[in-house]
Amino acid sequence: MNCALTSHDASLPDVHGGQILSLKTAIAISAISLALAGCGTAATVLQSDEDAARRLRKQKTYCQSIPRIYSGLAYDFCYLNAPPDPGGYLASFVLMDLALSGALDTVCLPYTLYRQTTEGNLSIYGQLGRR
Repeated sequence: MNCALTSHDASLPDVHGGQILSLKTAIAISAISLALAGCGTAATVLQSDEDAARRLRKQKTYCQSIPRIYSGLAYDFCYLNAPPDPGGYLASFVLMDLALSGALDTVCLPYTLYRQTTEGNLSIYGQLGRR
């Protein structure tokens, strides 16, 4: 059995089919990249508090603070608890991120428990004067 691709096997049946396939692939890769880049857990655990609060203020969330325990889920819910974005695409990415954030928040639970007891909630609008 020959596993190498021949020139006949590698060619697409037509130009339009190849463009649709590459467009679907690009959309899928973009969706996954945005979901991972905007992961709520990464935004709250791996970044500074100011960066996480700044991103939520930019989104104009109605949340005042979020707990550090399961902060990724709280971050995603605060993104959803904001005025809707004009394109309407952000909510679908945040909804995809909820499951991933829940799993990663569970892994980070010992660390976030420690930070919750030592530092308290992550304030979003409380420290506007300190920039």
